[in-house]
Amino acid sequence: MRNYYLLPFDFTRVAHHEVLVNEYGDMLVLPQGSVERIVDHRLEYDDVYKDLVANFFISESRVPANLGIYASRLREKKRFLDDFTALHIFVVTLQCNQNCIYCQASSRSEQSAQCTMTFDTMEHAVRLMFRSPAPVLTMEFQGGEPSLHPALIRFGIETAERINETERRELRFVLCTNCVHLTDEMLDICRQHRVMISTSLDGPAFLHNANRGKVDSYERVVAGIERARRVLGADMVAALQTTSVQALDYPAAIVDEYVRLGFRSLFLRALNPYGLASNGQDWAHYTERFIEFYKAAFEHILYLNRQGTPFVEEFAAIVLRKMLTPFSTGFVDLQSPAGIVTSVLVYNYDGYVYASDESRMLAEVGDFTFRLGSVHDRYEDIVYSPKVQHLAQLWANEALAGCSDCALRNFCGADPVRNYSTQRDPYGHRPSSLLCRKNKAIIEYLISLLVERREEVLPIFKRWLQ
Repeated sequence: MRNYYLLPFDFTRVAHHEVLVNEYGDMLVLPQGSVERIVDHRLEYDDVYKDLVANFFISESRVPANLGIYASRLREKKRFLDDFTALHIFVVTLQCNQNCIYCQASSRSEQSAQCTMTFDTMEHAVRLMFRSPAPVLTMEFQGGEPSLHPALIRFGIETAERINETERRELRFVLCTNCVHLTDEMLDICRQHRVMISTSLDGPAFLHNANRGKVDSYERVVAGIERARRVLGADMVAALQTTSVQALDYPAAIVDEYVRLGFRSLFLRALNPYGLASNGQDWAHYTERFIEFYKAAFEHILYLNRQGTPFVEEFAAIVLRKMLTPFSTGFVDLQSPAGIVTSVLVYNYDGYVYASDESRMLAEVGDFTFRLGSVHDRYEDIVYSPKVQHLAQLWANEALAGCSDCALRNFCGADPVRNYSTQRDPYGHRPSSLLCRKNKAIIEYLISLLVERREEVLPIFKRWLQ
C-alpha cells in the first residue's frame, strides 16, 4: 500500500474501460477496477502510478509539488472568462424571404412591418457593445434575413469602425444569411469590411427545399454561396446544417453534399425547442434518432478522411479541443460558466437586450424572462443586474446537481436558458434533460473512438485541431 493523496477527479465507464477526468479536463483511460485500486491505495509503483501523479489525479504530498502548473492549467481552461463579452449579436430584422419549417427565430414575412431595427437603436447598441472590456469584439448580424437591410448593416459597421478609431479593439464582422438575397450592395459591404458570411444549407436539393418551404431555395442558396465565394474568397463563407426530422434519414447524403459543394467542414446541429421548431415535436424520440444520425454521419466523415478527403465535423472538433488540448473554446453552448452574458449579448430589433440568442427567441413567444434591459440603459445596469446575479448562481456546471459529479462536465457546458425553455426551471433536472442526453451520448461516443480505435482516429482528430 503506497502513501499518496487523492486529488479531485471523477470517472465514468466507456467501452469497458474506466475514464478518469480531473478538474481541468485531463483524461486517463484505465482498465476496469482501477478506480477502486486508486481509492483503496492499492497501486503499485508502475507506469499507471506515474501517469496519475504527473497528471494530477493523485499526489505524493498533501500539497502537490507542482501546484502552480495545476493552477495554470485550470486558469487556461477558463481563459474565455478573462475578456468578458466578445460576441455581440444584432438582430437586424425579423423579416425573412424563406419559410423554414423549423424556424427558431419566429421570423415573419418579407412584407411585415415594425420588426426591423432603427438606425438610432443600431447606434445605441454599437456604443453599448464597446462598453465590454473584450479586446476582440465580434458583431454578428442576424434575423430573420438581415441582408434585406444592407444600409442598416453598413451603418452599424461604419459606426463601430468610427468608434474604434479611439477604442483600438480588434473588430470582426459576421453576416448570418440564407444567401438568397445577396445583392451587389450587400456583397460590396462584405468585401469592403471583411465580413464573413455564415449561411445555412440543410443537404441535397430535395431536403433543403422541403425544409425551406420554397421549390427553388436550394438553387438560389447554392448560387449565392458561389457568388459570395467569388467576391470574398472561399475561406470567408461557412455553412451550418440543421437536422430536421426528415433529414434524420440521410446522414451520408448530407455530408456528401457539403463535400460536393467544396466545404471542408460541417456542423451537425440538432433542432432546438424555440419558435416553430417547438411545435408538435416528440423531442425524446427526435433526440434518440438524432444521436444515431450523428454517429452515422460521423462514421461517414471518418471514412472520407481515411480515403484522403480532409473534412471536419465542427461540434466534435470543439469537444476534442477540450479533451486533447490545454486550451479553452469560444463556443458559447459548451462553456461553464455558461456563455450567456459572459460571452454573448443580443441586441434585438426592438432595442431590448437579451442574455443569449435563445433568450430573444423566447421573447418572441411572449416570455421575457431573460430580457436584461434596453440599449438605452447603462452597461452596468444590464450586466450586473439582479437578474444576471441570479443567473450566475445557475450557470456553472461545477455547482449543479447532476453535473458536479459527472466526469464529462469539462467537455460540456451549462445552459439555464435551455433548461428553462424545456423544463420551466433554469436550474434544470439533468436525469430528464434531453440536451444532457444528447451531449453525453456524443461525448461518450468520441471517447469510445479514442479508446477502441485510437490508431485510426487520433491522427484524423489531430489534423482537425491544427
